[in-house]
Amino acid sequence: MITNNFPTELETRLNDFFTDKIDCKEMAKMIREVNNVLSLSVMRKCETIKSGIKNVDDNFYWLNQLAEVLDPYLET
Repeated sequence: MITNNFPTELETRLNDFFTDKIDCKEMAKMIREVNNVLSLSVMRKCETIKSGIKNVDDNFYWLNQLAEVLDPYLET
């Protein structure tokens, strides 16, 4: 288990992300929706992905935004 504190810069970016961009509860909901759709797709050999594609599209965007907050990769 990692017990290190967030660097101040990361803590600031996370705070800004969850204050200005998206609510924490909404983000948790999106993560669960994506996990559900992807898991069911694998188990059902992709039958579910067609019915959940809108959620996957929207949620993928926000998960990518969170990833950029945690570890900026696409910023120039």
